[in-house]
Amino acid sequence: MREPISTYYGLLRRIHELRRPSLYVEIGVHEGHSLAFVQPGTRIVGVDPEPKVAEPPPNTTIVAQTSDDFFADPEALGGAAIDLAFADGLHWWEQTLRDVANLERHSSPDGVILIHDCNPIDEVTAARERTTAVWSGDVWKTVVALRRFRPDLQVVVADVEPTGLAIVTGLDPTNTVVFDRYDEIVAEIDRLGWADIAAADRSEFLGLVAGDWADLRPLVA
Repeated sequence: MREPISTYYGLLRRIHELRRPSLYVEIGVHEGHSLAFVQPGTRIVGVDPEPKVAEPPPNTTIVAQTSDDFFADPEALGGAAIDLAFADGLHWWEQTLRDVANLERHSSPDGVILIHDCNPIDEVTAARERTTAVWSGDVWKTVVALRRFRPDLQVVVADVEPTGLAIVTGLDPTNTVVFDRYDEIVAEIDRLGWADIAAADRSEFLGLVAGDWADLRPLVA
């Protein structure tokens, strides 16, 4: 039976309800709207250099740092492995790639990393500088980089509004490919531009799949 999900908020809610992670980490909490989907019993660590969360949920630690600074000394994790993470920070792909690599390093092998803004709408909203209300930046390149340089991971992008949600599973906290080959990866992926994704079959290029819970549920269970 089909169970269509239209928005990334709807998908986030379903994933939290299903997994009920022990430790959830969110990069880029902003005003904390997506924290509303976290279920009771989950410990939350939110990272944002300028957080604006007025009333965080219970059991929440908000760290006012850049993600790079946080991962240099992730004391707030308390040595625990991350069960579920959501990367929604600076909308530049190379920063998102570092965030994903750092999240993986501190995740459990059966953990899940979600990445916002991976199915861009058009060239203007996918630009590196924000000029529109809806802005995905060039985060889609993170998915291309992971699918190209980390084929051991399972990386798909759910086609949910407004700009998709990537799901990364099959994590290996001991894998150092992104760290070891970071400059090489950036040099190669930076060559890609809007013309490349505009001409691509996104199911092949990004692993784009329909936003249907019946199909997505097994990926995050």
